[in-house]
Amino acid sequence: MHGSLAGNKSLLEGVQAGVKGLQGADFGVCAPYPYLAQLQSMLQGSNVAWGAQNLSQHAKGAFTGEVASGMLVDFECRYVIVGHSERRAMYGESDEIVADKFDAAIKAGLTPIFCVGETLEERESGVTEQVVGRQLDAVLNHVAAQDLAKSVIAYEPVWAIGTGKTATPEQAQAVHAFIRQRVAQLDGGVAQGLRILYGGSMKPGNAAELMGMTDIDGGLIGGASLVAEEFVAICSAAQQ
Repeated sequence: MHGSLAGNKSLLEGVQAGVKGLQGADFGVCAPYPYLAQLQSMLQGSNVAWGAQNLSQHAKGAFTGEVASGMLVDFECRYVIVGHSERRAMYGESDEIVADKFDAAIKAGLTPIFCVGETLEERESGVTEQVVGRQLDAVLNHVAAQDLAKSVIAYEPVWAIGTGKTATPEQAQAVHAFIRQRVAQLDGGVAQGLRILYGGSMKPGNAAELMGMTDIDGGLIGGASLVAEEFVAICSAAQQ
């Protein structure tokens, strides 16, 4: 929940200028709902896609304050974040609700960025794979393999978000490999082509090392996305 019209303009201009000409990676910005029109206006024709941070699982109806997938399509969104750890923890989004939102995004032609990840307590209890596996299975049991191929998965260790802590590249790689193997049980081809992003405090200083790991295909960027130079530096690392 960051941004203003003036601040966004400066940020987006910096991002556009910085990634112009970069190839070999996809770039996107997901903003709060009120700014989708600004993103659509400023980013059209650029190599930066845009999207939203959440959506309703319902197509329409008496759900005051909610935003439907079709509304995001009206603003030419490509991406929508689904199941972010903050939505799960603060707003009670269950695995089932997240699966319904994933389904709503796919049906609308949006690319869901589907987030999974464990808390510090869960990691220290040694149940990371059980937690991530449960979150994955809620969607894997709900959609067809070809639908999963239209998505992006983001692993966000909750204990590494906004805490200054970062999973080591080896820790992150281990979970990414687990995710890919879990998807491979459904469809090996989909698993091989699936993009799995790391979403735990990726910064310019650790981006290249993290994305150099076999199963880490990119980043879901939080704090560093609010500073154009930092975001662009991560984009440059992705290109490598």
